[in-house]
Amino acid sequence: MTTHPPQDDSRPADAAPPARDGGSGALRWATAATLIGAFLVFHSLDASSDETAVGAPTPPPAATAAAAPSADPVVTMHPIPGLPRSEPTKISIPTIGVNAPFTPLSMDSSGVLQPPPDTNRNLAGWYKDGVTPGQLGNAIVAGHVDTTTGPAVFYLLSYLKKGDPIDITRSDGTIASFKVDEVNTFSKGNFPDQRVYGDTPDAELRIITCGGTFDRKKRDYESNVVAFAHLASSRNA
Repeated sequence: MTTHPPQDDSRPADAAPPARDGGSGALRWATAATLIGAFLVFHSLDASSDETAVGAPTPPPAATAAAAPSADPVVTMHPIPGLPRSEPTKISIPTIGVNAPFTPLSMDSSGVLQPPPDTNRNLAGWYKDGVTPGQLGNAIVAGHVDTTTGPAVFYLLSYLKKGDPIDITRSDGTIASFKVDEVNTFSKGNFPDQRVYGDTPDAELRIITCGGTFDRKKRDYESNVVAFAHLASSRNA
């Protein structure tokens, strides 16, 4: 059975495809424009000061900027079996220096995903009512790009490259190892809901943060950065 998050009358009627919840049913995400607008736009940029925003990220050594987004959907085949449901506890992305704990994220009564607290710059969030990272389906991870005190956990997300590793430690003592397929920056006015939030037949991962130009007048980032990855292997922690 498909369940829908509560929506108020001002929200669009259409919604992105469902993400599996580990066998008990499916959850249909709110329209990405609403999720991104309320979560990754408002909260991330709200953490920036009125006078200044954190400058553009400086790439790590030997890193290059992500390729321009493709108009065609990603078509990949990853025959790695999915893992049992288990909550994530830590994310590690050595290429960009990420080593952060997780906090669960949920939707409020209006169907908007709540962000991680901006009092901790080194904290990632995962959508707890969707699949857990490593399960079959599309796991959603999100975090701030900056806060009032400086760069945050996914500040360098846009500099990941195809093949870069992402390790997620899980509460059952396993590590789900993902490989990056691509990283794209999407305008918030033309965000590809289906491509980012749509269900997948294999174990995949999306990591989302703010990006692009910071509009000082609107106090708003103009784009979102999304990393697409697939489960490549697993091992004991």
